Amino acid sequence: MFRNVAELVALAEKDNIKIAEVMIRQEVEVSGRSREEVIAQMDHHLSVMERAVERGLEGVVSRSGLTGGDAVRMQCYIEGGRFLSGETILDAVSKAMATNEVNAAMGVICATPTAGAAGVVPGTLFAVKEKLRPTRMEMIEFLFTAGAFGYVVANNASISGAAGGCQAEVGSAAGMAAAALVELAGGTPSQAAEAMAIALKNMLGLVCDPVAGLVEVPCVKRNAMGAANAMIAADMALAGIKSRIPCDEVIEAMYRIGAAMPVALKETAQGGVAATPTGRAIAARIFGASAASK
Repeated sequence: MFRNVAELVALAEKDNIKIAEVMIRQEVEVSGRSREEVIAQMDHHLSVMERAVERGLEGVVSRSGLTGGDAVRMQCYIEGGRFLSGETILDAVSKAMATNEVNAAMGVICATPTAGAAGVVPGTLFAVKEKLRPTRMEMIEFLFTAGAFGYVVANNASISGAAGGCQAEVGSAAGMAAAALVELAGGTPSQAAEAMAIALKNMLGLVCDPVAGLVEVPCVKRNAMGAANAMIAADMALAGIKSRIPCDEVIEAMYRIGAAMPVALKETAQGGVAATPTGRAIAARIFGASAASK
């Protein structure tokens, strides 16, 4: 059993195993299920993620009309070949948005760690699939690695926007994805922890301010940026760059920032972009003037 990132890394290094394997063993122990059952369940989650990305890339629109089609637009932009960023990062951005557009359209997604942040982990995984050519089991292990870091955050800080702002949702997802990317690319457990710390540091203080209280604006595009953040953080860690602040201390900082954050900036739609004139006008259009004035 591990309680923090330091213990997680120490367990992996002690037994010379992947972080994914540490998480699998812990899940078997805690749940009482067999190894095969635990892996089969994660395989199912992976399939749900695959279908969500595929559906999003076909083009979906939410009932409110606020979101939809941006994942397709990004793929068209990539195909044009005149992009400024790297193709893999933009593909991750597109697939992250695809997943969250499906969520906004009331489709089936896999919360990683939440529905509002569900695009970052699958977006990055499926973006590197062609480059790294992982086996199905390696893709499943990617999710276990992400889950291990998410487990630490959930138990030492928060993955809830209502409790800690969007730093706790998309921020946590970016860190989880960064760590999992490192391990998938052959990095060490300690490098995975560095990637988590680097990614999360760059999301500290991020508020949760959904326009009209819907998980659409700015949530979909925040998943896009979370995916890009994760990719860069993973590359930095793989290059040997370290976080000057240990991962567990970054998680603790996130917790303290979330506790100090005003309620208006924690999923209530009372502050941030939700409280802008345009944000209030959108809320009034969807729910009526009384809802926008709250």
